[in-house]
Amino acid sequence: MNHYSGFRNALIAFVLLLSMLYALPNIFGSDLAVQVSSADNALIVDQDLDKVKNALKAQQIEFKSVELTSQRILARFKNNTQQLLAKDALKQALGRRYVVALNLAPSVPTWLTSLGGKAMSLGLDLRGGVHFLLEVDMEAVISATMDKAYNELRVLLRKDRLYKSIRQENGSIVIRFKHAELKDKAAQLIKSELDDLVIFDNNNMGELLLNIGISDSAQKQAKKNALKQNITTLRNRVNELGVAEPIIQQQGSERVVVQLSGVQDTARAKEILGAVATLEFRLVDEENDPQTAIQSGRVPIGSKLYYFKDGRSLLLKNRVITTGENITGAASGIDQENNIPMVNITLDSIGGRAMLNTTKKYLHHRMAVVFIENKVETITKNGKTIKKRTTTKDIINAATIQGIFSSRFQITGIDSAREARNLALLLRAGSLSAPIEIIEERTIGPSLGADNITKGVISVSVGFVLVLLFMAMRYRVFGMVANVALTLNLVMIVSVLSLLQATLTLPGIAGIVLTVGMAVDANVLIFERIKEELGTNNNIQKAISSGYDKALLTIADANITTLIAALVLFSFGTGPIKGFAITLSIGIITSIFTAITVSRAIINKIYGGKKLEEISI
Repeated sequence: MNHYSGFRNALIAFVLLLSMLYALPNIFGSDLAVQVSSADNALIVDQDLDKVKNALKAQQIEFKSVELTSQRILARFKNNTQQLLAKDALKQALGRRYVVALNLAPSVPTWLTSLGGKAMSLGLDLRGGVHFLLEVDMEAVISATMDKAYNELRVLLRKDRLYKSIRQENGSIVIRFKHAELKDKAAQLIKSELDDLVIFDNNNMGELLLNIGISDSAQKQAKKNALKQNITTLRNRVNELGVAEPIIQQQGSERVVVQLSGVQDTARAKEILGAVATLEFRLVDEENDPQTAIQSGRVPIGSKLYYFKDGRSLLLKNRVITTGENITGAASGIDQENNIPMVNITLDSIGGRAMLNTTKKYLHHRMAVVFIENKVETITKNGKTIKKRTTTKDIINAATIQGIFSSRFQITGIDSAREARNLALLLRAGSLSAPIEIIEERTIGPSLGADNITKGVISVSVGFVLVLLFMAMRYRVFGMVANVALTLNLVMIVSVLSLLQATLTLPGIAGIVLTVGMAVDANVLIFERIKEELGTNNNIQKAISSGYDKALLTIADANITTLIAALVLFSFGTGPIKGFAITLSIGIITSIFTAITVSRAIINKIYGGKKLEEISI
């Protein structure tokens, strides 16, 4: 009686040792780091590592270590000042071919990492993470709105051939007419059909002109819509990155705050968040030679000159078959026949119809896929801060149309599997409605402040110690056993959270504290039941056994009902509520194991198989 088999004891010891091993990474913390990766998917080699080291030494910036791993260079620093100085120095020294980003690098030893050991994923309110402040280019929004209005005006007035010429000039649209009747008719038509446009007073111009602009209300609405669409797209992109509990919210009328807790690959996050990319499908101009167009400086009418990434040129037709706006699905993969990266594309009905008509009409002609990316960055020139906008248009591939297709097809000619994944991610998440610029980027500490976190740790520690003292004083040896089980329960919770990489937040800590109370409650029920049995049964060994066995059903009922509540919270809650539910669920399961199985195994070792006159309880 009150004896576990050697195998059972060994199994319990193995589980506890395993828990300690995988809880161990959490004591090592993280280093402030700067991560350097390639902007064009080129290989990072030892020469790049030397460039980073030399750039840091040239600026006399001290670093803990600089290492090349997983196609990125990670430079670790002792404090935040050195980290920020290093970021600026490396960005200036390395140029645009590299992505330089702030990072938090785990300092877990290599031997522990090789065994799969990882530190717990802490939320932004505990560990910190990456903070991005993004600014939407509202000038580009107004410019796009103006382009849309220009096209609508041309279509509207072209029906009755009302205008002589139409052009965009100084932020407005100027329309010229042959005589006053056409001008008046056009003005009435614009007022009735396009209420977002306003006609400026131009009677003193002495010409048959209409000066058209976009109303203030329409501009405000366009900016508002662009900001909302960008927030939605950013949220989709963050979800694709797999970041737990991100914060994406509007700040003011032009900015968006993105906080990513526990992010390791900040360079990829930076690359994905800021990319304003889309695709265009165009037919190749096979009647003219691109080299002739380059040498003569004259591009044939109806065509435009484009380039591959390697510098090769190609003439493409001006007419766009379909664009990224018509893409509803994109998934990266490997072409089994040629063993090359590819992206499987799915179009909506409009895009599919356009692609079907094109492939029918131009079977065995070539069609090109153009990747378009818009970027904006703030630079200082002659003491003035200006925004520099750049647009790159690269041909991904130009292949012969071998068969008729519509909504589903593949894109090949992509440089690497990583580029294929990024392209698929961007197309799935949708294109940003306007370029955005990362105007602030930093790794941040606890959002509640170091002082609040310190006080929180102290309060939890004091509460835990008081519980230990109470159990030791109230139940003596049995209380000390409960304290050991309670400590092991916390270790198991940490190890499970580390293995699952579940995000721990302040509400999650509340779940752990609640679990501590429930675990102690289970031991209290067992010990009080043993006391009752001792009052009615002179056999101490039988009293101990009955105490554990009879309390088990009550403990199971209480924990199962709490577990059901935690699962409901996880199913219907969001963000921090899910964090609370996860830690509570894990804590319930581990507390049953430690409060019943572990504590009984220890009691068996102390009192099992002995003839007892009394016990300390």
